[in-house]
Amino acid sequence: MKYLIIAFFFIFQISQSQNKNPKSLNTTEQTVWVDSVYNQMSFEERVGQLFMVAAYSNKDAEHIKSVDRLVEEQKIGGVIFFQGGPGRQANLTNRFQSKAKVPLFVGIDAEWGISMRLDSTYRYPWNMTLGAIQDMSLIERLGVQYGKESKRMGIHFNFAPVLDINTNPKNPIIGNRSFGEDKENVTNRALALMKGSQSQGVYATGKHFPGHGDTATDSHHSLPSVNFTKERINEVEFYPYKRLFQEGLASVMVAHLNVPALEKRENFPSSISYTIVTDILQKQLGFKGLIFTDALNMKAASNFKQPGEIDLEAFLAGNDILLFAENVPVAIEKFADAYLQNRLTDERLEHSVKKILEYKYRAGLNNYTPISTKNLANDLVNPEDDVLQYELFENAITVLKNKNDILPLQNLESQKIAYVKLGDDFKSTFLSTLKNYTEVTEVTEENLDSLLVKLQEYTTVIVGYHKSDANAWKNHDFKDSELVRLQEIARNKNVILDIFAKPYAMIPITSYENIEGVIVSYQNNDISQSLSAQLIFGAFEAKGKLPVTISPEFKVNYGLHTKKLDVLGYTIAEKAGMDSKILSKIDKIAQNTIDRKITPGMQILVAKDGKVVYNKSFGNHTYDKKDYKVQNTDIYDVASLTKMLSTLPNIMKLVDEKKLSLDAKLGDMLPVFQNTDKSDITLKEMLSHIAGFQAWIPFYQSTLDAKKHPKPEIYSKFYSPEFPDQVAENLYIKKGYTQNILQQIADSKLITPKVYKYSDFSFIILKEYLEKTTGKTLDILSQENFYKPLGANNTTYNPLRKYDMSSIPPTEVDNYFRYQTIDGYVHDMGAAMQGGVAGHAGIFSNAVDVAKIMQMYLQKGHYGGKTYFSAATFDLFNTTYFNKENNRRALGFDKPVNGKGGSTCDCVSPESFGHTGFTGTMAWADPKTGIVYVFLSNRTFPDAENNLLAKENIRTNIQQIINDAVLK
Repeated sequence: MKYLIIAFFFIFQISQSQNKNPKSLNTTEQTVWVDSVYNQMSFEERVGQLFMVAAYSNKDAEHIKSVDRLVEEQKIGGVIFFQGGPGRQANLTNRFQSKAKVPLFVGIDAEWGISMRLDSTYRYPWNMTLGAIQDMSLIERLGVQYGKESKRMGIHFNFAPVLDINTNPKNPIIGNRSFGEDKENVTNRALALMKGSQSQGVYATGKHFPGHGDTATDSHHSLPSVNFTKERINEVEFYPYKRLFQEGLASVMVAHLNVPALEKRENFPSSISYTIVTDILQKQLGFKGLIFTDALNMKAASNFKQPGEIDLEAFLAGNDILLFAENVPVAIEKFADAYLQNRLTDERLEHSVKKILEYKYRAGLNNYTPISTKNLANDLVNPEDDVLQYELFENAITVLKNKNDILPLQNLESQKIAYVKLGDDFKSTFLSTLKNYTEVTEVTEENLDSLLVKLQEYTTVIVGYHKSDANAWKNHDFKDSELVRLQEIARNKNVILDIFAKPYAMIPITSYENIEGVIVSYQNNDISQSLSAQLIFGAFEAKGKLPVTISPEFKVNYGLHTKKLDVLGYTIAEKAGMDSKILSKIDKIAQNTIDRKITPGMQILVAKDGKVVYNKSFGNHTYDKKDYKVQNTDIYDVASLTKMLSTLPNIMKLVDEKKLSLDAKLGDMLPVFQNTDKSDITLKEMLSHIAGFQAWIPFYQSTLDAKKHPKPEIYSKFYSPEFPDQVAENLYIKKGYTQNILQQIADSKLITPKVYKYSDFSFIILKEYLEKTTGKTLDILSQENFYKPLGANNTTYNPLRKYDMSSIPPTEVDNYFRYQTIDGYVHDMGAAMQGGVAGHAGIFSNAVDVAKIMQMYLQKGHYGGKTYFSAATFDLFNTTYFNKENNRRALGFDKPVNGKGGSTCDCVSPESFGHTGFTGTMAWADPKTGIVYVFLSNRTFPDAENNLLAKENIRTNIQQIINDAVLK
């Protein structure tokens, strides 16, 4: 009678059975079901339950039919899936289960998640990486994820965790699969994974008993030997098994090993040793769960006996399930012969088969339902995986040396940093993340002497050693030439060595004397690279500890803590409490904005609580799709953001230092305004745009002739001491023309009575004041005071002095003043007439750099361990003083006008602050939500009259989405 007919008589529902610890279940209903199924089986069907055969979802139809035959004809008990894909495997599982008289066990080797076998699934860290993590709750959460993904795939056994204690660095088959060399560390991590996985109703399997950690041979190819004493094996190798048995480990996998201390027969595999499997594992250690052989096709076993014979010997030794049997029909014949010869008894067969059926019952297979393939891909890969992955690597990365506190890198204004790559795998994410913090130059040179010459100008060299982590068995060894290169660089420079490979790769490094900083990042992937770069600059502290010994200096459990600085970090939205699906709506708005030719391209950045969660670029530099695509590293003319990014912080610094008062009067600040109607205007009034100034004066118009072209007495096509300041390509303005601009402001009419009127004049004036007071030009002042120490190295005036035009989107086709495409020169005419350095415009930057400055403001003058001005000074400037005059402005900052329009959506708090710019830019920070939002574009190209960006509230609509994305 078919299994489903049998199950019909037992209406007992165990929908919760898969969420309970297997050892806790032993019900009357279970016994009734097991006995009923067992009693209706033939001898051959009972023997069939012992076999779990290999299945692949990436093989051909003939392979699938061969498994079909085993299920239908030999009535096998289960399948172990190997390579393939999730959808294909799910369909095959449903197919095989539909053909089974008794539902099949489904197993998989998923030591770091099902991605170990299946494509298109989430790949978690190797066990060696997990061995560096000190927070066991993270490991247990990972076990839960393993359980969830296995359960979703209809998998009942994950052949993990690996309990091998890897004390042999040259172990060819365990290595990264082990949690390390310390028995306590291995046990604690394995236990956490086991608990997490089994909490989801998926059975964990401890392996490879009695211990595969100190072997120099791969049991896939030959029989390895373990030459420890019985006492050592009991004390060390058995230790994790004992602990996990106490906590309810469901199953154990027995390895193919030669262990002379436990099995006296010479070169006799442990998997077929009655002494090891029955006397030691079951009787001495008291294990009552299911016992699996390791794969019987492995040469360590198959070289010993023929298919069929090896299966019988393994069963007689005490194993319950025979994994990867190569010839089930022959094996069943061997079992039948042994039964007739009384080598195999009814009691022995009943013991294992009923145990198997008990575990099938506990797995819910008495009420089997097929796997739903609906939304399978999304269920297996989702943002929560990334959240956990970030936390795992953040807790794993290990600092081994930190001479003179080189980590985290600080005092960026005095640093000149190079990056040199070693190894043969990619480094792009590491380098790009390093560059998010400051200027970092990759230096490449095959010839060592030439490399050392190139590195002479740098103060610090970050050396990244990048090796593929495509699988856990990849060779990570340094080349001899790389070791020489490393030592020579270290002999001449301060070096931070970052190892994106297994720790054992470091063993050939004979001396760390000249290396100031050593970091082990364990694996070479995007997340480990991003996080390791962040650690170097202090976005989080190092917490990891070595899982293995690599030198007398760096032993197991060694690891240093580093200091966390208040700098921007980089993560995914969910980790910062935001919804990435909601944030993805920004993409559609951005593309629609480009498609409608509102702006050719843009950069958009969102940070929350000091973590950048969204940083994307869209479109091209111009509407020509063959033009440069916008990159995150491109720099835009930020227009009036200059007021907040350059002039304002320098004014705040002077106020903080008590060198300037908010009540200071303009006439006292600059002589040109003495004896004018503007002499009594205060700094507070100027910064609040309530000084009575006109909005602007088209200063350039008076410098044009009757044909509207630049007058030759004011402009020259060539640089000279008389015409030193460049306005545009091949256009220079007469020396000292800024004084003419100031005089025009001094002579302009004031608005009376004074009302709120946004004006550039205040910041044109304050630039002059700062330069007179400090003796430095504003561009140099901003670089020294803020940009260099902040690591805002992509923020500058006159960018063509430093950057290629290919990284600067153009702002306008000027047909009224400069008569050329404005690219790399400031768009604002008044700023251009000041040589590109003005207080109200002139800054070029990218979204990341703007975010740093906004984060510094959000942290009230603190960033990267430095104080730029006090919190009290920031609060002084982030206050509105003229509310009665219907003036929303703070001092230099724009503020929201909730419910009344303005520069923001109605979603931001009154404490929020920021600014917008004429070229299509916006930067806003909100202390209440911790959000920094940056929008940069060149909406003025090719025509500044196009201002649909503002009219259609593109920037504020995006701001609304950002606030909607905050998880409540």
